[in-house]
Amino acid sequence: MDDAVATLERWIEGRRREYVCVTGVHGVMECRCDPSLRKIHDEAGMVTPDGMPLVYFLRLVGKKRTQRVYGPDLMRAMTARSATRGYRQFYYGGDVGLAEKLKETLVRSASGLQVVGTFSPPFRALTPEEDRAIVDMINAARPDIVWVGLSTPKQERWMAAHRGQIEAPVMIGVGAAFDFLAGTKRQAPLWMQRHGLEWLFRLCSEPKRLWRRYAYIVPGFSCLAAGELLRRAMQGRKSTGAMPSREAG
Repeated sequence: MDDAVATLERWIEGRRREYVCVTGVHGVMECRCDPSLRKIHDEAGMVTPDGMPLVYFLRLVGKKRTQRVYGPDLMRAMTARSATRGYRQFYYGGDVGLAEKLKETLVRSASGLQVVGTFSPPFRALTPEEDRAIVDMINAARPDIVWVGLSTPKQERWMAAHRGQIEAPVMIGVGAAFDFLAGTKRQAPLWMQRHGLEWLFRLCSEPKRLWRRYAYIVPGFSCLAAGELLRRAMQGRKSTGAMPSREAG
């Protein structure tokens, strides 16, 4: 988290134009099926591991320093930093009224926080004229960070498509963080988060919306991860095998 926050601050101070994909197992599995989405992640300024299953896997393959950089926690950390540094926020996404509720909640919790705009787009494709008007509205507000809450993979596609149009130095896709921080949806208990079971809590909370997603990604990722670990273990055994002895001449 410290690395992520420091990176975002460098971008803001340097007026870079970057986007961040906060990605868990769902995003990884979507990228395997969609080369264009994989390219979007490859070209992101930063991709953070959003869920503990991904963190566990990365540690097992040698990335020992990996820690979870969870969307809601990243938003909390940058909100607190923004309140003291004067970074300007814009909230884009969510159901009608959610972005405004998020603004009210975070402004109350972080004294001095500057939220310069909110917008909840309609649940349909925008016309070119509508899209241009939204870009102009965001740029006119002059935010330093545009938080995007459209869910995966819609938010990643939106950020990549608007990287050259949005003048803010940072766009961050955080999905359900809008609901969690605004208090409209419950987060999983900390013990479930720490043990990689947040998906189960969310599935029980929204079974009709999420069962198809998790019926695919949980067994799919588990099988692929197990296969990769087995492949690495077999490679390791081959590389450490005894060298054939040489007979004396």
